[in-house]
Amino acid sequence: MAGILDSVNQRTQLVGQNRLELLLFKLNGRQRFGINVFKVKEVLQCPNLTSLPQRHPVIKGVASIRGQTISIIDLSKAMGGRPTEHTENCFAIISEYNRSVQGFLVNSVERIINVNWESILPPPKGAGRFNYMTAVTEIDGELVEILDVEKILDEISPASTRVNSAIIEQVSHHGDRQHKPILIADDSSVARRQIQKAMEALGLQCIVTENGKQALNKLVEMAEQGPITDQLAMVISDVEMPEMDGYTLTAEIRSNPRLKDLHVILHTSLSGVFNKALVEKVGANNFIAKFHPDELASAVNSAL
Repeated sequence: MAGILDSVNQRTQLVGQNRLELLLFKLNGRQRFGINVFKVKEVLQCPNLTSLPQRHPVIKGVASIRGQTISIIDLSKAMGGRPTEHTENCFAIISEYNRSVQGFLVNSVERIINVNWESILPPPKGAGRFNYMTAVTEIDGELVEILDVEKILDEISPASTRVNSAIIEQVSHHGDRQHKPILIADDSSVARRQIQKAMEALGLQCIVTENGKQALNKLVEMAEQGPITDQLAMVISDVEMPEMDGYTLTAEIRSNPRLKDLHVILHTSLSGVFNKALVEKVGANNFIAKFHPDELASAVNSAL
């Protein structure tokens, strides 16, 4: 696996073009899974693990990697599958989500593929085995399942959605502006719930959509009824979503005369300075890493 991610920070030209790169891997079976390369720090042979007392059942152990103690999550077990018994021939995908670093224990890592978000689709509604999926796509005639990592991590360590009372008090002084709803676009059910709870704590209503394409369709439909800024306070959008990513959604909003004045906050589990630099490129007003309710609430308060 040496060198597979050497050029990850040079891949930023894909962002904003509705494209991404997926790292493909397998668990205990033939099914392929995918994770966004931008969330991966490195891939390595599973290191020696130390068991901790009273750890969460899906945490296989902890490892010291480059001076940092990192929890290694048995991804198969976390998704309700068979636990991984032997780690000698397994790999650890070290990733950064929502401001934290963790490792995912997987059986094998295959390769990186370049795909268009338009070819990545939401999982079928009501399909039980897709409970931990945010999206699916087809590679080499086989289905690849893209994981809802935020859901997995939230089940291990739930994030607080409580907003500081001082911020709530500030928002309550906005009067009429407080009564305009906020449009949310996020493909993770956990993220949508977290954002919605934080906004409801501020006394704000939400219009919820599951990806950029759905959000854009809703915005265009609303704009036909009258000025969009009279109907919406702002848009809070994830970055990586099936069919249309958040950067492309923002660019589409800015290029549409009826939508261009909307305030857009990109709210994402992606990390890295390169993402913040792209905020100006696509015209977003703000970029916030998930999930810190006070920081998001403060950004909303400032926008109002």
